[in-house]
Amino acid sequence: MGSALRSLAFAVFQAIVTPLWAIAIVAVWWLPRVPRFRFITGWCAMNLWAARWICGIRHRVIGMENMPTTPHIVACKHSSTWETLFLSRLLPPLAYVAKKELLSVPFFGWGFALASPITIDRRTGKDAMVQMAAQGRERFEQGFWIAVYPEGTRIRAGTRVRYKTGAARLAIAMGVPILPIAHNAGWLWPKGTMDKRAGTVTLSIGKPIPPDAMDPAQLTHAIEDWIEGEVQRLGPPE
Repeated sequence: MGSALRSLAFAVFQAIVTPLWAIAIVAVWWLPRVPRFRFITGWCAMNLWAARWICGIRHRVIGMENMPTTPHIVACKHSSTWETLFLSRLLPPLAYVAKKELLSVPFFGWGFALASPITIDRRTGKDAMVQMAAQGRERFEQGFWIAVYPEGTRIRAGTRVRYKTGAARLAIAMGVPILPIAHNAGWLWPKGTMDKRAGTVTLSIGKPIPPDAMDPAQLTHAIEDWIEGEVQRLGPPE
């Protein structure tokens, strides 16, 4: 089966599974936050399974020795949908920082709202950071880590943009380190197209970066340097 047919089969799988899973998620709204998150991310596991067996997208993880045991802010390269699915299963429960508009997306938004995200209204300007820090502390107390995509949006594989300072500002405000993560999933599961290609994604976990004695620009530069350097080192999957 060619990649186009595999991609179409995967899209059909998602179209069938997602509405059913969304209904099931709404039905378990009463669960405590962490068990509810675990149930919700069963959808992620199903999609990763389908990506493996329908599209041939495998994975390997390096740098597990750098995984901390206390809650951190995770800053990850954002070039695919794959990393959101995979991080939700690899790491402790994650509160994703996202724009409030995502909650209104049919089916996906329903489940995402119940997954305890940190949602921000970008129209509030500087108040958005106050919102993030307040929700971040609350999520830490509830047993979540925090996940931020410092580019602000998905970026096509092989390209880069200047990182936003939100993750760094949040880390400084909360006094917690950032765990940087790089990967090359964008070459197999790219942005802006249904087409998917078989291969093995490599996800790399870096050493935590403490915010000590750094301003937001310096910390952002350190995050960007490590992630982009590691993405370049990984290169396209074989």
